[in-house]
Amino acid sequence: MFLALLAMVCSHAGRCVAQTSEAAAKAAIARVQSIDPKIHAVIALDPTAVEQGRAIDRRGGRRGALYGYAILLKDNIEADGPLATTAGSMALLNNVTHRDAPLVKRLRAADAVILGKANLSEWANIRSNASISGWSGVGGQTRNPYALDRDPCGSSSGSAAAVAAGEVQAAIGTETDGSITCPAAVNGVVGLKPTVGLVSRTWIVPISHSQDTAGPIAVDVTTAARVLGAIAGSDPMDPATADADAHIENYLAALRPDALKGARIGVLRFATGWSAATDKVFEQALAVLRA
Repeated sequence: MFLALLAMVCSHAGRCVAQTSEAAAKAAIARVQSIDPKIHAVIALDPTAVEQGRAIDRRGGRRGALYGYAILLKDNIEADGPLATTAGSMALLNNVTHRDAPLVKRLRAADAVILGKANLSEWANIRSNASISGWSGVGGQTRNPYALDRDPCGSSSGSAAAVAAGEVQAAIGTETDGSITCPAAVNGVVGLKPTVGLVSRTWIVPISHSQDTAGPIAVDVTTAARVLGAIAGSDPMDPATADADAHIENYLAALRPDALKGARIGVLRFATGWSAATDKVFEQALAVLRA
């Protein structure tokens, strides 16, 4: 799946990161340039990404939780710099706001490099009742990296496809109803829709005040937990997050090997029977859960 590898340094805690932020940015850009023409997961790369990495490296001192990560933002999330926030629509091609959404400020504070903007279903799949998953006027049709003729699901299709293709280890998606979890599932990566009110929605193109939230899409659960820990928190401009700081937990510490002990898991047997090959993998997954 991953078409290029970074030189890695692993800590005693088992965390592996790129040697420098600059190296992470350069490697991610190279992967996008090599792979993305076939996938259309990325709308635009931030031309300041490498300089962001250099600036982080020059600061020295204690590294943030996302040091060594280059992260893509779904293109309905504002970020300071030269890139527009288009929501995939030609109507917003010149929508350069020169401001970071609060969740983006948190990513930067954790030493992440903001690599660029990910493609999406235009207007986050709310443009019409006949919208197309993964298609936008600005970015074209996002393709599933595992099968280029298959649906990548939406609306955070570019975020999930970019992670699945190894372009980045993590991206930010948004969800009203299935827009993180569906593309994550269909592209074989990890996606989490946080409880509404845990992550700020300020300066994200909205759909529903009662359902919208941003969340991580990542290569594995550990990375998703690390990103969630960075972006969660109260924002005075988003009343829904008033109590968020009180609910933040150490999500990494919760990733215990026995975390599912005693859990009861429902199995949707009515969803099986369509493909013998898929059913075999399904049963293998259930065996892992039982163990």
